[in-house]
Formats: sequence, structure tokens, C-alpha cells
Amino acid sequence: MKRILLAVTGGIAAYKAIDLTSKLTQANYDVRVMLTDHAQEFVTPLAFQAIGRNPVYTSTFKEQNPEEIQHVALGDWADAIVVAPATANTIAKLANGIADDMVTSTLLATETPKFIAPAMNVHMYENPRTQQNLATLSSDGYYFLEPGEGFLACGYVAKGRMEEPLQIVERLNQYFNETTQNAIYKNSHFEGKRALVTAGPTVEELDPVRYLSNRASGKIGYALAESLTKRGAIVTLVTGPTHLTPPANVEVVQIQSAEDMFHAVKTRFENQDIVFKAAAVSDYAPVDTLEHKLKKQEGTLSVSFKRTPDILKYLGEHKTHQFLVGFAAETQNIAEYAQKKLKNKNADVVIANNVGDRTIGFSSDDNDYTMYYKTGDTEALGKHKKVELAEHILNSLETRWK
Repeated sequence: MKRILLAVTGGIAAYKAIDLTSKLTQANYDVRVMLTDHAQEFVTPLAFQAIGRNPVYTSTFKEQNPEEIQHVALGDWADAIVVAPATANTIAKLANGIADDMVTSTLLATETPKFIAPAMNVHMYENPRTQQNLATLSSDGYYFLEPGEGFLACGYVAKGRMEEPLQIVERLNQYFNETTQNAIYKNSHFEGKRALVTAGPTVEELDPVRYLSNRASGKIGYALAESLTKRGAIVTLVTGPTHLTPPANVEVVQIQSAEDMFHAVKTRFENQDIVFKAAAVSDYAPVDTLEHKLKKQEGTLSVSFKRTPDILKYLGEHKTHQFLVGFAAETQNIAEYAQKKLKNKNADVVIANNVGDRTIGFSSDDNDYTMYYKTGDTEALGKHKKVELAEHILNSLETRWK
């Protein structure tokens, strides 16, 4: 549980801080509140105590615990400090190093990340001195929650409204998610490793007009390639036809058919450390590819098909040091077929999903994966956006893949 220290200063928007405390608590944050003297002209400590279920701090000189210096300990306790609303007066004090109350003393005595949510009259906000103070705090590393436009207490309809509580919560969620991911990226086991990812569908031509393919979008493969690069891996993306933009700093190999993909993967496999076979490869291709368009005719039409190369099986039979990740798109008996594929293809893990559920998979942005490991372990990742699932997959492999 992340800990938020909420500093409330003396503006009419202080009433929004009560709602913000409630929203933060509902979002599973541990919230403690500080109030300036002027803030208490608008709201009471009891309101925050009732919602946050924590003590409320109002004075630098009321030490609740004699074993610590309160304004120093609070700053150290918090994972982030939010000043909402932040008046022009408080912003000016912070920019000029003035510590004359509980809020400013705490903020000046800590290196904890700080978020400022300005709220004031539009002319106060646009005043050059206020803008200079904001610029000073920005250069000092403060994060800003930009005020919105709307009806102000002074009667103007203009910029100066404190950011809405729900938006502040979302910004904090984003910040902590990014912080967590950056820590993972910085210490990733993928750093410097060579990773090959296959993505998208393959296309098997029947004639110059018609072809056999599938509904794969390539989204999970592209998301894996992008996350791998962020973790410092050297990535090759072998992709069938998609409408996606390839990630930056990735070697992209465009292919059409299953035979093309087999050749592209086979020639690069020896130098890889890990392979993600996320592409939906056609199992069959027409025996003959016609030079000219097949003309319409009476009655039924029969087309002969041949098996395409089983790329995952080939990799499983020829791997030496490589870690092999397969994917299984099934419509029934998901666990049974995934575990059978894991064994028969000599993969290290197979990631399975139910493509019979039309709300996930293929062209959808969402999916619901379960990871089946060669060790016998199973991990259900649940339903998420594919970009999030790529992170979950790699986070799991961070601890399991040596």
C-alpha cells in the first residue's frame, strides 16, 4: 500500500481535498493529511480524520510523538506528497524556501516526490511572479497537476480550478506504475540478451487475389517487442502483415507466408537467448499457387492443402541454450491442449488463451492468458490490455528465466 501525505492550503477548493482523501482511500492508498491555519477556515480536521482514519496534522509545534520530529518524520513516511489545493501564497513560500507552517516545513525537509495542484483566481495564476515561482518549483523537481478551466469562486470562467480528485488519483496511479516499471527495466535480466519475437498472421496465397490467413492482429507480439527493448534486450521482430507501427530500436523482418517465417526464424535462432513464438502461423497452405486468378465455375471447388513447417517444434528440437516461449490459441480444453503443446514442442513455457471468447484475443485490445511452465507451474494472468499483458509476461519471466 502506497502512502500519500496530503497538504491542504487555504483556498475555497479545500472542500475538494475532502473528496480527494476519499478517492485516495478507495484506491487503496494510506492517506495522512496536513492543514494550514488558513485551510481550517474552509474545512475542519475532523472531516479528514473521519474519511482517512488517520491523525490530521495542523501545527509544527504540536508533536504527537516525542520520539520523532513530526514534520521530518511525515515527509519520510510518505511515498508522495500532494499539495491540493496549492494557493499562490504557498507556492510562493515553497519557491523561496520559506518554512513558516506545518506544510511548508514538511515540504522543505523532505526529498519525497511532490505534486502541486494549483487553485486560484485566473489573474493570480497568470501573474508573472506566480509563473516564475511555478517554474522554480518545476526546476526543483516538483510535479504539477495542471489547473482546469471553469467557473471560479471569484465569478470568472477561466483557468484556475483545482484538478479534479479522480484525475489526481489517476495521475498518482500512473506515477507509481511508471516508477515500478522503471525499477524493473533498470535491473532487468533481459538486459543485453538477444530476443526474437514472431507476431501477426501469415498469408498463404491461392492465386493473385485470394489467400488463406487468420484474424491475428500482432498486438501482443509488438507489445512484447517494445517491452523487451525497454528492458535492454536486443530484439528482432519477425512479423506477418499487420497495420501496427513497429517499436523503435528493433530489427524488423517482414514476412508473408509460414515458409518465409520459418526461414527468417531458423537463420537467426542460433544467436538468440529467448524466443517468443507469438505469431499465428497457418498450419496449411495451398499445394499449388496459381499464376492467374481462379475463375468462378459451376458447382463446388476443392483445393488441396499441404502442411506448413512446424516452427515451434523445429525450435524445440534444435534449441541448445535458448529459452522457448510458445503461444496456444484454443477454443476448448485449454489447459489440456496447452500442456500437450508444451511437452510435444519441447517449449519452456506455453501461454494459452481461449479464442472462442470473442471479447478477447485476435483483433481485440484485450486478452486473458494463462502461462504453463515446463516445471509444472501454472500462472493465470487474468484479463488485461495486451500491452499490460506483455509486461505481466515479462515480469513473470524476470524471476523464472535464468
